[in-house]
Amino acid sequence: MQVKHPEVYSLIESISEHYRSNVSNRFTHAALAVMPLDSGSWTQIEELTERASHYRYQGYHFDELYSMILAIAKFVSSARKQGIPLLKSHAGLQSSKLSTQDKILLDMVINNFISNLNILADYINKLFIKVVEIDKAEAGMRPTVLMKFPELKELGKYLLE
Repeated sequence: MQVKHPEVYSLIESISEHYRSNVSNRFTHAALAVMPLDSGSWTQIEELTERASHYRYQGYHFDELYSMILAIAKFVSSARKQGIPLLKSHAGLQSSKLSTQDKILLDMVINNFISNLNILADYINKLFIKVVEIDKAEAGMRPTVLMKFPELKELGKYLLE
């Protein structure tokens, strides 16, 4: 079953834009890339944040969406724990190469990082709720695809820690 719901597309676009602009941008990308996420999770995050246009016509499968949601939720959890130290360490290494304006922007990025992760987590939660709603409606009397992803029971923990 393919999901081609306008609200899902809109939420994914919001996630993608916010992630690229405020979470993984030119100041943060290199530092965040060293976080201990498996390559499959990074691939899923990239699928969600960089390749949304590929899915616009073909739609998403529920299992793809759930995998992407889980991967980016794990990213949020890891970034909350390790992001600021990694960003500060990376900033220290890069500060001599940055212009005064870029140093100010980097400080702003670091100071707003947790707030931006919170916004991202909120978008992810809204997407999850919408996908579950559609999954339940499509499943009818059959089991939902969500049932194949027991780890999604931990989603709230990943988004709030």
